[in-house]
Amino acid sequence: MVGLAVVSAVGLFGLLAPLLAPHDPLRQSLAFQLRPPLTYEPGHGGHLLGTDHLGRDILSRLMYGARISLAISLSAVLLSGIFGTFVGVVGGFGGGRLDDVLMRVADVQLACPFILLALAVAAILRPTVQNTIIVLAVTGWVVYARVVRARTLLLREAEFVQAGRALGASNARLVARHVLPNVAATCIVIASTEAARMIILESALTFLALGIQPPTPSWGGMLTDGKLYFSSAWWFTTFPGLAILVTVLGINLLGDSLRDLLDPKLEL
Repeated sequence: MVGLAVVSAVGLFGLLAPLLAPHDPLRQSLAFQLRPPLTYEPGHGGHLLGTDHLGRDILSRLMYGARISLAISLSAVLLSGIFGTFVGVVGGFGGGRLDDVLMRVADVQLACPFILLALAVAAILRPTVQNTIIVLAVTGWVVYARVVRARTLLLREAEFVQAGRALGASNARLVARHVLPNVAATCIVIASTEAARMIILESALTFLALGIQPPTPSWGGMLTDGKLYFSSAWWFTTFPGLAILVTVLGINLLGDSLRDLLDPKLEL
């Protein structure tokens, strides 16, 4: 419940950012730069979490940054989950040389460092929101493929699948009717943990100038901007870091609960 409450709160803050944000996240005012938390400026309003080096309100940028982080995370998880599940089911149910080829591709993917892959994609494509999603999705499909393939190999030999094949059911019907429903719970659990990883990776890419580009608000970008002011303006990097920490912790707690709920073996 704590994880669900955290994820729901972050999601609401992101969705309702245009209504809840006290200031325009892109509005600059050098006269109010690096103001500490709980600062009130006559005629300019209050800054609950302070301002950054350009006088922009940190709370407003955190809210809008939540929209970016969650949108990228969910999009990358969806794309990688669909593709990885497809590869795992096709390889596990089909077997033979096709399975060998798909798994060798997965091995190559696992052997390639994430940062190296991100640098290669960034060198070919411009660092935009869409390209960041592509980079994260490319790095995440292997987890689904490996787990779903292992699960599919067991299901392929299950009695109810063999009975369906004996009754004349096609492979497509067996996959749609029996395999996919039995791997769905596993994919949901993987997706919950991968969502947290995607938020961290997106922040890391943005921190390395390979992700979201300024002036678009993002948690990783705020860490990048604030690293030079850590000793003089602790709030600049502390609050974005806490936002990442709390969000990832909430998603992990929620994912752990989903695993307990969807895995019947744990109740035995």
